[in-house]
Amino acid sequence: MSPPRRRVFTEKARALEKVQEEVVRCRRCPRLVEWREKVAKEKVARYTGQQYWGKPVPSFGDPNARLWLIGLAPAAHGGNRTGRMFTGDRSGDWLYRTLYKFGFSNQPSSILRNDGLKLINCYITASARCAPPLNKLLPGELQNCRPFLRKELSALGANAPGMEPAVVIALGKVAFDTFLKTFSELGGQLPRPRPRFSHGVEFHLSTKLTLIASFHPSQQNTFTGKLTEPMFDRVFRRARELLST
Repeated sequence: MSPPRRRVFTEKARALEKVQEEVVRCRRCPRLVEWREKVAKEKVARYTGQQYWGKPVPSFGDPNARLWLIGLAPAAHGGNRTGRMFTGDRSGDWLYRTLYKFGFSNQPSSILRNDGLKLINCYITASARCAPPLNKLLPGELQNCRPFLRKELSALGANAPGMEPAVVIALGKVAFDTFLKTFSELGGQLPRPRPRFSHGVEFHLSTKLTLIASFHPSQQNTFTGKLTEPMFDRVFRRARELLST
């Protein structure tokens, strides 16, 4: 018989894999389906010779992760091209450099699905799995995608009896609000007053689960200085501190 810890790991991995199989087949949002496939067909000049993914982008990472990252949605020529979240775009450059710096990945970059990247004690997911036009999602599209996040968080152990301490980093206000809605749907009790988004703030949702808010590492934020590398580092340094106690 497998040791209990190994058995739990396998059960989590299978549950998460099943969710990703559902994700990749999803066609619930006609506007997003049309856009992601149009972008994948027409491409842009710098990626003319590449085969685009052009489907919903699955989450990935360590099934036993205690750091859970939630982003917005794949970029049209990033995740929608490469098939992996935060891969092949400027936001990913920021994110994976930081994850590597704090020991949550084995390399500081993510270029393609088969580039050897491994997340360490970290799982990456998103509010939506399809690239949206102008990076703007409609409320109904977020609602359609939330069941996938709910299944993932349940598999990871969110709000489960006996869960190990975990930290959620929400990258941007949409991800922040999406996580709170999903956590509530899983039976979690939200603090009163309800948490409000602000970069670097943290909320202890239970004795085992902490939520940290961060600006999204989008070009709009990083090019303007709204989000700087030291600001981003502080968020992940704090996550590392919480997971080390």
